[in-house]
Amino acid sequence: MAEKRNIVIKIGSALLANQDLLTPRFGFLQRLMEDVTRLRSQGYEVILCSSGSVALGLRIVGETPETAGVSDKQAAAACGMPLLLNAYKQVGHEFGIEIAQVLLTLGDFEDHRRFLNTRNTVHRLLEAGVVPIINENDSITTEEIRVGDNDRLAAKVAQMVGAKDLIILTGVDGLYDRNPDDSEAQFVPEVTDVSEYMAATQGKSTLGTGGMATKLQAANMAQEAGCTTWIAQGEVDRPLSTVLSGERRSTKVHANPNPLSGWDSWIANRLQMAGSLVVSDRALSCLPETKVPITRADIVSMDGDFTRGDVLHIYDKHGVERARGLSDFTSEEIRVLTNNPDTDADQLLGYRTKGEIIRGANLVPLETRHLLWDAPAAIA
Repeated sequence: MAEKRNIVIKIGSALLANQDLLTPRFGFLQRLMEDVTRLRSQGYEVILCSSGSVALGLRIVGETPETAGVSDKQAAAACGMPLLLNAYKQVGHEFGIEIAQVLLTLGDFEDHRRFLNTRNTVHRLLEAGVVPIINENDSITTEEIRVGDNDRLAAKVAQMVGAKDLIILTGVDGLYDRNPDDSEAQFVPEVTDVSEYMAATQGKSTLGTGGMATKLQAANMAQEAGCTTWIAQGEVDRPLSTVLSGERRSTKVHANPNPLSGWDSWIANRLQMAGSLVVSDRALSCLPETKVPITRADIVSMDGDFTRGDVLHIYDKHGVERARGLSDFTSEEIRVLTNNPDTDADQLLGYRTKGEIIRGANLVPLETRHLLWDAPAAIA
């Protein structure tokens, strides 16, 4: 039997929920799960990242996509999740597929211990022949602590499980070099550098939270972890296998041939910014060939309140992001260290330490292949 190969499938809300009735689209689910069965028979381990719970719950709480606020969407997610899972369960039963629900929050990706625990759960489900259906826990998340879109959530899941393939099913057949409504828009079949197309990706769907921009951000996260991404229309027969076989057109975002290690990928691919540093030219002069520790003497300025173990975004004096790294100190401890440069770090903090803000082993230089983050206004 062929070696098992993990594949992550992201399904948008507009495919799963009828836009007018806000009810499950069983016809689409039938085609999807039939194709999941086909992939499993070919040796794929399938993980679904499914939107739809908020859309399916809006009618129950008496709201529409246009009128719903944050608390309305949280309540709708709580109402819609049983409907979504029941629909998957009903259709999956026809094909002998067992499903499991995995609800995640931002912290499950950004905290490394929780990241590993989540990965172990997903792997155990796959070992048991169960299809994990993963979604953000929208009933409890707020804007400050949410992943924000299931495109990037799917990319983080792909990174987590070491997937080689990520298929993002959506309402269009892929990426265009400008708004597809433009008569001169050209379809883009293959992408290596997603940054070339970010300006052409504004807008989002009525039911979903992400547009083409989030799909390219997700593809960039995936390609840096060695995963190829396809962006494709979901409203077809065999929506998955025809993409992988090349039978219909889609946009293929190539995996980087030299992917980051699992540790470096976890550090480099962030969903939110915990904090940031502007550092001296000395600390950045050796990058990317050599990683040198960042010390308090290198820090020009700092932004954010963070804790030990958070990943910081590292900028040069011109506001260009150059690296990301794991902080050995809280933001308050760093302030104490930088405000007292002539006092021994052990004496200031009350415990023995080398005083390295970010160790060289925990620093990941960002090359041109990464999408960079703008510096916060406080340090730009």
